[in-house]
Amino acid sequence: MTTMSKIADWVGVSAPLLEVEVTSVSSIEDAGENSVVFAVEGEALGRALRSKAGVILASRKLESAEMQPYRTPDPRVLWVADARYAFALVARRLSVSGVRAGVHASAVVGQRVAIGVGTAVGPSAVLGDGVVIGSGCEIGARVTIYAGTVLGDRVVVQAGAVLGSTGFGYVRSAETGEYLIFPQQGRLVVEDDVEIGANTTIDRGALGETRIGRGTKIDNLVHIGHNCVIGKNVIIAAQTGISGSSVVEDGAILGGQVGIGEHATVGAGVILGGGAGVLSGKKMRGPGEVFWGRPARPLKEYLRDLARLKRR
Repeated sequence: MTTMSKIADWVGVSAPLLEVEVTSVSSIEDAGENSVVFAVEGEALGRALRSKAGVILASRKLESAEMQPYRTPDPRVLWVADARYAFALVARRLSVSGVRAGVHASAVVGQRVAIGVGTAVGPSAVLGDGVVIGSGCEIGARVTIYAGTVLGDRVVVQAGAVLGSTGFGYVRSAETGEYLIFPQQGRLVVEDDVEIGANTTIDRGALGETRIGRGTKIDNLVHIGHNCVIGKNVIIAAQTGISGSSVVEDGAILGGQVGIGEHATVGAGVILGGGAGVLSGKKMRGPGEVFWGRPARPLKEYLRDLARLKRR
């Protein structure tokens, strides 16, 4: 049974004397006595206090003198640094406890496959020979994981994703114009706590490896080419394409429909706005700097160019 004291322990705060069983997270409007809700603004906290919620996660800034009207002795309130983050953490802990581990009867599992404790493999998933999957993972329906792929712990792969497929690497004959595929015999390594969206494809390395760093979150319909290195805690939104041998460093954020050419580098903490295009071999640097446009350039420069076009 999950109790309020356990919730308090998860989010790193002291528990009040009140003890209540918690079964789910909820919106404020739909909250019941066993629900957890959150509030980052005073108006939301007011609505939460009037609700039936059993536990209220409230941002600590609401305790300040400027927010005096929202300070409350209500025993349901747990004061946390970031209520939205704490809410997501609680939601994850509650959902994990409900995951049914095991391999679905319709899944196809090759030889020498290793599956960790607590991992769930969904209907019609295909695991190739020698695949390694860590503990506490969720492999969705119709996911295909090719031979030579290694997944760490707590990796989530949503329905239809393809991991470790052959990269798009060809060599052209100067005499005949014929294309011949370059050997694609490397591997794909996905580190702990990575989440991969539905129908996303990540190619294995050609001769080396493709690597997805710990804590990275990848949206639906993303393609990552062979020999790419994606750092830790990177965010990649839907319909982004990253060409082979490119590097996206720790903490970068890629908006929807971003296109990155081969051998390019997106530096640590860089933000690429939706639809941005990075040319092959280009290096985008500057933690926290926003780049936009095709080709991508600093946001101020991009907006200045738009203003010039409008005046013409």
